[in-house]
Amino acid sequence: MPPVTPELISPRSPRVSAARRLAKRNFRGKERLFLAEGPQAVREAAGHGLVELFATVEAAERYADITGEARAVGARVHLAAEDVIADISTTVTPQGLVGICRFLDTPFEEILAARPRLVAVLANVRDPGNAGTVLRCADAAGAEAVVLTDASVDLYNPKAVRASVGSLFHLPVAVGVPVEEAVEGLRRAGVRILAADGAGTDDLDAELDQGTMGGPTAWVFGNEAWGLPEETRALADAVVRVPIHGKAESLNLATAAAVCLYASARAQRAPGGCRSVTENQ
Repeated sequence: MPPVTPELISPRSPRVSAARRLAKRNFRGKERLFLAEGPQAVREAAGHGLVELFATVEAAERYADITGEARAVGARVHLAAEDVIADISTTVTPQGLVGICRFLDTPFEEILAARPRLVAVLANVRDPGNAGTVLRCADAAGAEAVVLTDASVDLYNPKAVRASVGSLFHLPVAVGVPVEEAVEGLRRAGVRILAADGAGTDDLDAELDQGTMGGPTAWVFGNEAWGLPEETRALADAVVRVPIHGKAESLNLATAAAVCLYASARAQRAPGGCRSVTENQ
């Protein structure tokens, strides 16, 4: 008997057309769905809102655990030819898996109610790769939440989703919050507001040496090109610069965010830091 050829979804299928449209922001917003590409993102999405999965036959066999988990959570799984995956995907070299997921953002009020101890606020961050990378850094540093202001990039931009490398599915993210509202709400929740700026009057090393970073903290990160405007810096309790000990002109956004978030994480885990205090109560 000749081998049975798996039935592939047609390139003209309405499901393929609907998936293709999610590359555009207005369709994502209308449907409240977004694309997650590649095995890492799809694996994370399987437990967090995956509703549909397109996979080449080769990818479905190679990642049988992922396709099995997708089916287990009720997602529809379609086998597709490579040209169909390439048509849906937004990457140059697709990895054979493209998932469709429900929006994941969390209302800002829920984040405040959880009394977060470490938060990253992205104010006017426009590059999706940077936004996704900062989200990944926040996740790695143990932050409890990320807030994207109303002037920042779309959280569900495919490049942002890829750059987060699955971290989008790990921690609460609020979107569309005016920066003033974000700062006021976090301050009411007992969180100290630190603005990260290369021209800041306070030095990160000095903040650490003085023991002022052990409490609940929100870091505000600005635009890649021009940083934080004066009116945003004025909202913060302190404007902090990462010291440059060598000859580099500056640090890029994601690198500076990683340094700041890890500095807070270390201070909070030290004796007397907010995490130790919380655990001892």
